[in-house]
Amino acid sequence: MRIAFVGKGGSGKTTLSALFSRHLARSGAPVLAVDGDINQHLAEALGHDGDDLDAPPLGAHVADIKDYLRGSNPRITSREAMVKTTPPGRGSRLLRLLGDDELHARHVRRVGDVPLMVTGEFEESDLGVACYHSKLGGVELYLNHLVDGPGEYVVVDMTAGADAFASGLFTRFDLTFLVAEPTRKGVSVYRQYRDHAREFGIRIAVIGNKVTGEDDLLFLKEHVGEDLLTHLVHSSWVRAAEQGRDEGDLGGLGGLEPHNRHALTILREAVDSHPRDWSALHRHAVEFHLRNARSWADEATGLDLTAQVDPDFVPGPASLA
Repeated sequence: MRIAFVGKGGSGKTTLSALFSRHLARSGAPVLAVDGDINQHLAEALGHDGDDLDAPPLGAHVADIKDYLRGSNPRITSREAMVKTTPPGRGSRLLRLLGDDELHARHVRRVGDVPLMVTGEFEESDLGVACYHSKLGGVELYLNHLVDGPGEYVVVDMTAGADAFASGLFTRFDLTFLVAEPTRKGVSVYRQYRDHAREFGIRIAVIGNKVTGEDDLLFLKEHVGEDLLTHLVHSSWVRAAEQGRDEGDLGGLGGLEPHNRHALTILREAVDSHPRDWSALHRHAVEFHLRNARSWADEATGLDLTAQVDPDFVPGPASLA
């Protein structure tokens, strides 16, 4: 299952991405955390201490990722002909979650109990000339070619605000958790996401965060309604971890407040309650590839990229055979 955490900058989406990833890992479930935000903080939230994660970022190796994933697909003649939305087809190299393959071996590093991949930050050569969405191409290609199964989890910390809708990446998830503080600014991003998500049938659920009392909870219920799944209260344990103070069991979750631990359980139950719809997932992938081909990619490559869609490709576990 694939889960995205989104929300206004400062809402706590990175912290919740890390907490949920650790919650899953401590249960023994296969989980991969992905930092899909150019402002790279997920490794630190997972407990990494230091600057060098020693994990080559996806965004800096998109060309190599394309070469690997296109495999022997005859519809993709070169890495230059493959764009971030190119869907898999017969001959494409498909991935199992944390499988024994070149991509995972190169780009995944373990932070505590959690395997992590990162998009990467802007480099000096990117400044003033590159859009951060270009860095997300590696994440989109990875998810397009991943065949994950029930009980397996990919948790992606997404860019802040509604910027995720600038690419088709927002359709790559089974459930999107929107983290909202009990403020007008906090719920404004929810309204944007709700309206865009409805257009494409994307499932979203709201997590109230930094709730300090009944007034905060009533505010969220008034502005979010039935989309409010659960909420987390202000956490002195999380604050201690963010400040680098030793409050006991910072490497685990035992010190997290009981209400907040229960909220993480509710999140997992929500994810597990809806099985994967492979046909819808692939339909969205094809739709956004065709949009991009006609909008800019055909002109950029000088090719008809609509021909990359394999009408006989059936996604899902059977495709691994």
